Amino acid sequence: MVCALGAAVCFGTATVWQAMATREVSADGGSDATLLLRAVRQWRYVAGLALDGLGFLLQIAALRSIPIYAVGAALASSLAVTAVVAARLLRVRLSGVEWGAVAVVCVGLAMLGLASGTEGNRGGSTELKYAMLGTAVGVSLLGAVGGRLAGRGRALLLGLGAGFGFGVVEVAVRLIDGLTPKALLTNPATYALLIGAGAAFVLLTSALQRGSVTTATAGMVIGETIGPATVGVVWLGDRTREGLTWLAVLGFAVAVAGTLLLARFGETPVAEPAGSENTHGNEPAR
Repeated sequence: MVCALGAAVCFGTATVWQAMATREVSADGGSDATLLLRAVRQWRYVAGLALDGLGFLLQIAALRSIPIYAVGAALASSLAVTAVVAARLLRVRLSGVEWGAVAVVCVGLAMLGLASGTEGNRGGSTELKYAMLGTAVGVSLLGAVGGRLAGRGRALLLGLGAGFGFGVVEVAVRLIDGLTPKALLTNPATYALLIGAGAAFVLLTSALQRGSVTTATAGMVIGETIGPATVGVVWLGDRTREGLTWLAVLGFAVAVAGTLLLARFGETPVAEPAGSENTHGNEPAR
C-alpha cells in the first residue's frame, strides 16, 4: 500500500507539470499524436514523464503485493495529491468542500488499507490476456472517434478511454508471469501493457488540452478503478481480510466518491508561479 500511495504522489505531482505544458502548445491542425509530440518539447512535460516513470515502477511493486482494487483506488487518489501540491506550490485556493474531499479520499484509503488482503493467487487465463490486448487496441482507436465529438461528450470519451488504458496496465502487470525475454515477447499481456499505456497517455494529453478537465477526470477515474477492480475480484481471486469485505467495499466507494468530487478542482483558477509564461488560467488535474 505504501508503494501504491507513493505512485499516487508521483502521478499527482506530475500532472501539475504536464497540464501546464499541454496548455502551452497549440492543438490547431494536428492529431492527438502531434499534440503529444509538441507537448514533450516542454520541459515541464518531460519532468512529469520522469515522475510518471517512477510512479509506474512503484505501481508494479504494489500490484504484485496487494489486490488491484486497492491499487486502483490509491492511484485514483492522485487527484487529491494534485490538489494539495497545486495549493502549496501554485498558490491555488481550495474551497472547504475540496479540502473535505481530500479528507474523504484519505479516509477511504485508510479503510481499504485495513481491509485489503493479499493479491489473488489465480493465474490469468490466455483468454483474459487476449481480452486485455483487444481492449488496449480498442482504446487506441478512441482518439479518432472522440476527436469528432464536441464539448463534454469529447472530454468524457477521451477521459474514459484514458482510464480504460490505465486500467489495462493495472491488469496486464498481474498477467505477466515471467520476465525473461522469451516470456515477455510471447505473452499478449506485454503488448496490452505497452499499447494501453501509450494510448492512455495520448488520450489524456488530448483530454487535458481540448476539453473540460472536470468531465475528463471523472471519466478517467471511473475507467481506471471499477473495471480493473472487477477483473481482479472475479478472474484473479483478489480478496479482503476475513470478515472485512464490507469495509473494503465501503472504503473503495468512499475513496472514488471523494476523487470524483475533487474532479471539479480541474476548473479552479491557478495563480501562476513567478516566471511562468502560461496565461491560460485553468490548471487541469489528473
